[in-house]
Amino acid sequence: PNACYLGFTGTPLMKKEKSTMIKFGKLIHKYTIADGVADKAIVPLLYEGKMVEQTVNQKAIDNRLEIITRHLNDKQKEEVKKKWSQFERIASSEQRLKLIAFDINQHFCKHYKTEGVQFKSMLATTSKIEAVRYLDAFIELGDLNCAVVISPPDQREGHEAVDKKSKDRVQNFWNDMMKRYNSPEDYEDSIKDEFVKGDEIDMLIVVDKLLTGFDAPKATVLYIDKPMKEHTLLQAIARVNRLHEGKDYGYIIDYRGLLERLDEAMKVYSGAGLENFDPEDLQGAVYDVISIVGTLRHYYSELVKTFASVRNKKEPEEYELLLEDDEKRKDFYEVLSQFGKNLGIALESEKVYEALKEKEIKDYKRDLRFYQELRKSVKLRYSDGIDHKEYEAKMQKLMDNYIAAEDIIRITNPVDILNTKAFEEELDRLGSKRAKADAIRTRMSKKISEKYEENPAFYKKFSQRIQEVLRMYKEQRISEAEYLQKMNDIKDDFIKGNSGEDYPENIKENKHAQAFYGSIKEIVEESDDLQKQYKLIGQLSMEVNTILKSETKVDWHDNPDVHKHIEQKTEDLLYEYIDKYDLKINTSEMDLIIESIKKIALRRY
Repeated sequence: PNACYLGFTGTPLMKKEKSTMIKFGKLIHKYTIADGVADKAIVPLLYEGKMVEQTVNQKAIDNRLEIITRHLNDKQKEEVKKKWSQFERIASSEQRLKLIAFDINQHFCKHYKTEGVQFKSMLATTSKIEAVRYLDAFIELGDLNCAVVISPPDQREGHEAVDKKSKDRVQNFWNDMMKRYNSPEDYEDSIKDEFVKGDEIDMLIVVDKLLTGFDAPKATVLYIDKPMKEHTLLQAIARVNRLHEGKDYGYIIDYRGLLERLDEAMKVYSGAGLENFDPEDLQGAVYDVISIVGTLRHYYSELVKTFASVRNKKEPEEYELLLEDDEKRKDFYEVLSQFGKNLGIALESEKVYEALKEKEIKDYKRDLRFYQELRKSVKLRYSDGIDHKEYEAKMQKLMDNYIAAEDIIRITNPVDILNTKAFEEELDRLGSKRAKADAIRTRMSKKISEKYEENPAFYKKFSQRIQEVLRMYKEQRISEAEYLQKMNDIKDDFIKGNSGEDYPENIKENKHAQAFYGSIKEIVEESDDLQKQYKLIGQLSMEVNTILKSETKVDWHDNPDVHKHIEQKTEDLLYEYIDKYDLKINTSEMDLIIESIKKIALRRY
């Protein structure tokens, strides 16, 4: 009688269900959809209504064609119109479905079917026969790989048609699936598995199945062509709010007008199929796509503000010099990324496109191209690597779709400085002598940073040379041309491995021993007879190399016993050199030598 019951729900309670709290007490804890978005546990959802009436007339079809082709060049328009001509040949009863299929095909191919990224989509439709008809329509269009998941024909699902022709078509589809997969369970599991983990399926067409409790992080767009409300609607739209790399939002495109009265902040739900929920519980669930306008304008103004101090707006060099500071570049990359993403959404959305003035869109496109070119140049100049492959692919798609960019070079990672030919080609893309010198300097500095622990003394010499030349240039003791020439000289020595160190004869062909030699030489105090001392350190370095070759084995890096063996043998060797050859080192220097040898060994063996 005194037992305590705890209840859990992943979906907000409707108002009528909240009477439960009168009987069982108040909520222990509430984690809302807005909390999930803020914590980056889920992505926000953007909604756009594209209501298509049940009866489609010729005017509606012509208007749709005009909307779809507004961004395209003449050749692209011609290709779309060839496919579009099918509407003149099909019965009016099929026109609505074909129209939506065409719209979905164009939307997904243009905005989400990108190279290197596998974003996916789902289409929720009203019945099994509609699902199969949609599949036929996409097969005819030939651009998307689609799959249908439905229950067996003898089980009711959705708003089923009852005419014999429809039943036969669904039954034939089902028979094909059973021949291929053997059982209903294998059919559903195989398609689900391929959709979640594979790259073959672009779109999953469903009726009721998989609209609840199905997690597919790559699913980014949900197209809705069926009546839904309340829990069913909320569960369905949540199919595209899962996290995935490169996915900033989920997109809901509604062909039924389910959320037609959705306001900008999703605070009013009357008539939207969600009116039985408390607005507070649903806040942050989904945003009208029109809200992107404010965000887009914000990031554009941030970009303009970043370069407000540039006097000559037509001179790219001034922009590049302003971005010499690492933090400023980092901020620029982030703001440009957000601007690009939001512009992509704006150009993808009919509603947003219509809300923006033509001049504003033109300015955004022009400046996106300029800032993307600037981004590419400074990444080469300051040797910044590219992260976020998904962002790069989507940005390239955006540039290809909307920006006239015949002369834009594809976005690529800066090449390795040791790849001489490719690096020279990269330098040719940069304008000024200073830009080329900066690119050489930063590329060498990156390489030195990557490899430093392998041979600290060797890379330290190059780092010092680079810093000295940079200091001379900044103090205006050398010209731009001399800055470039000196950086080229250092680069040539760097590629040849010529640090200026005169190694003893016995280690001139042994890179491992040279690394130990440089490190030990820096620690040991210079004696009166330097030649004798250097020769002795060279000999010691060869013996250290012999110890490491004998002690290191597979996975030795994480084996503390091997580390102890190396330390002990190195210590014994050092004591031997103190006693036998009168090597002048004290205890603290010995500890430094052992530690430096171990660090170098971990990188080289």
